[in-house]
Amino acid sequence: MALSACAPQVSGPGYAPAPQAGLPAAPEPQRAKVGLLLPLTGQNAALGQSLLNATQLALFEQGGPGVEFLPRDTGGTPQGAAAAARTAMDEGARLLVGPLTGPETAAAAGAARAAGVPVLPFTNDASQAADDVWPLGITLAQQVRRVVGAAHQQGAQRFALAAPRNALGNQMAAALRGATGDLGLPPPMIELYPASASPGALAADVARRIGATPDAEAEAGSRAEVLILGESGARAREMAAGLAAAGVAMPPLRLAGHALWISDESLGQEPALAGAWFPGPDPAARGAFDNRYQAAFGERPARIAGAAYDAAALAARALRGAQTDAGAAPQIPLGEVVLGADGALRLNPGGQVQRALAVYSIAPGSPPGVVAPAELPGSAGY
Repeated sequence: MALSACAPQVSGPGYAPAPQAGLPAAPEPQRAKVGLLLPLTGQNAALGQSLLNATQLALFEQGGPGVEFLPRDTGGTPQGAAAAARTAMDEGARLLVGPLTGPETAAAAGAARAAGVPVLPFTNDASQAADDVWPLGITLAQQVRRVVGAAHQQGAQRFALAAPRNALGNQMAAALRGATGDLGLPPPMIELYPASASPGALAADVARRIGATPDAEAEAGSRAEVLILGESGARAREMAAGLAAAGVAMPPLRLAGHALWISDESLGQEPALAGAWFPGPDPAARGAFDNRYQAAFGERPARIAGAAYDAAALAARALRGAQTDAGAAPQIPLGEVVLGADGALRLNPGGQVQRALAVYSIAPGSPPGVVAPAELPGSAGY
């Protein structure tokens, strides 16, 4: 993708434009600098290049000539992220975009906090949210709340979760309790099991506990209507098949999952998952981003590249015009609706991010269809 001479700049160490022969060197215009914390080496180096491409696209489309990006390598480690953050800030960065993971974010945010520099990381680890730190990945809380909201709009009252007892399962359980509580619904039924256990072998027990088997003693009013699975790939297929083998009728029980399902075509091969729901980005916004990225770089972007684009676009927006005042703080657009690569989003105080997610349904033999359009929540943390 070619950037014109008047376009915003991406620079690296040692970069300096050469003056034209016979002419005095023009003074370098003052630019507001943004540090890009990216895994340009290490095991995530290939992903780092996709993230860098996405930030360049955002700068080209939404930046101004007074904004300059400073890519700095994290090496994919917390120590590297902290060092990259300090280097970028020493070079004048007034806002940091990235890093990629939760541990890297914690390290970089610690370095940035002392300098009063905001951070827009790509992680979906909601525990990293704090004052001046907005995780821009699609969090599990956002995903669970969107599915619960869509199902409740269709009359569902009783929700359950079956998930491994690990960080993912614990976050989904907390999100489900919060979502149902906010809607005034009965407490959800939470079934957490050892992460090493076979989902298929556990399915019959899960079905009995949530009152979904034909011989279940639970009263009709206490039976789960929606069961969210905290599994992906083969394990999600095994759990669904095990539920069907235990005699669970689907419907009336509706299965649901999380956003990783959007890239797994194999889920449509399991008959028990036909009609299962999962949340995902606004298809129109994401499709447009994918097309623009491919036109610029000749390849399809990684899923997480959408968060990198959003972070870079928000950073460029926050620093528009700031080059005229070296002491001006970045103007983070708190409370404003912004159209990102994955759809509309809103930054709120305390590092809270709201996203407009759609709800998809698995359709065997064809791509998932949208059953509920992308909607932006109306309250923080939805």
